[in-house]
Amino acid sequence: MSRIGKKPVVVPSGVQVTLKDGAIAVKGPKGELKRPLPPLVKVKADKNAIEVERGSDASEARAQHGLVRALVQNMIDGVT
Repeated sequence: MSRIGKKPVVVPSGVQVTLKDGAIAVKGPKGELKRPLPPLVKVKADKNAIEVERGSDASEARAQHGLVRALVQNMIDGVT
């Protein structure tokens, strides 16, 4: 399992995360970012955290697991 992918992404106050139609949208004080999500990775948004899970142990799913988590963290950093 990806060491980066295991860590939840903390959502700071003032940031809204929306998961809809296979995409993630992050809105904060400095703007809004949107990104489509790959089908091999599942993202669960909570009020204070976002968790990324993969559907299988396939090589491509393992690679996308850490990548998507890092991209979501960068999106949150970008809007705060």
